[in-house]
Amino acid sequence: MITNTTTGVSVMEAKQGTILQQGVVRPDPEVSEKPTRRRFTAEYKLRILRLADDCTEPGSIGALLRREGLYSSHLTMWRRQRERGMLDGLKPKKRGREAAKRNPLLPELERLRRENERLAQRLKQAELIIEVQKKASQMLEIPLETHKSSEGD
Repeated sequence: MITNTTTGVSVMEAKQGTILQQGVVRPDPEVSEKPTRRRFTAEYKLRILRLADDCTEPGSIGALLRREGLYSSHLTMWRRQRERGMLDGLKPKKRGREAAKRNPLLPELERLRRENERLAQRLKQAELIIEVQKKASQMLEIPLETHKSSEGD
């Protein structure tokens, strides 16, 4: 490992972006490729709102926001949610598409489809048996009786 004698910084540290000057460590100025979204708990939001409500001197809210790394829009949005009584609104919302609501008639529909399929299969089987019976009666030359309707045709 090669070290600079004047600063005491290794070449590897200099390439990684960490520079030591007079004992001060400076963080890498590179910004990550994908920023991470901050999520605030309901307890944290309520605590910040209480602190903001307690701020009475000019500039104290700004100091609070700078100290916590927040924007004034956070306070505005959280106050609106609190006024509306949306304590659930203070919790972070799940991102993405909402889950489709389940139709309460869906299980019955599936049951009826299965029953219809089963009955269609039985009908097909019964028609096949009748066809075989017709062919067998024709080969044996047995006349088939036909039922006449009782409606008086």
